[in-house]
Amino acid sequence: MTVVNTTIPEVKLIECRRFEDERGFFSETFHRDRLREAGIDAEFVQDNHSLSRSRGTIRGLHFQVPPHPQAKLVRVTRGAILDVAVDLRRRSPTFGQHVSAVVSAERWNQIYVPVGFAHGFCTLEPETEVVYKVDGYYAPDHDRGLLWNDPELAIDWPVAPEEAILSEKDRRHPRLADLEEYF
Repeated sequence: MTVVNTTIPEVKLIECRRFEDERGFFSETFHRDRLREAGIDAEFVQDNHSLSRSRGTIRGLHFQVPPHPQAKLVRVTRGAILDVAVDLRRRSPTFGQHVSAVVSAERWNQIYVPVGFAHGFCTLEPETEVVYKVDGYYAPDHDRGLLWNDPELAIDWPVAPEEAILSEKDRRHPRLADLEEYF
């Protein structure tokens, strides 16, 4: 397991090794001590699994606010996504900036999104499955979002806005300029 800092060092990419033979493969996808050594000190309490049937499905940008924020460790078990994390920490030098990375079953990589970031992804392949750990339970009253295509964010999504497949909820999130200070 190798952990790599991104342009926003708190967001990390994790590369997991696969040991393959004629039977298939084995891979260690989570190792608490190794992640802690790399600066990921989250105690994960819940696993989530999503399936997106179509390419161009966007989920996000989502986050939970205190006192129930969530850090996420995201991986793809089938297909591929462009994963995006936006810094919402007002006092951070990277406030409003984002990190994006392709996370895929083929690359067998993961991304860690800490508390204080909005998170979302766009599927790059049909029938994409995403599995992620969170360090806080889902709290509907603390669930928030950020508009996925806010021009201020300048996210280079791999789908045209008119072709993006979104939930009605994700179409109505506020822009960064209209977001309350949560972090």
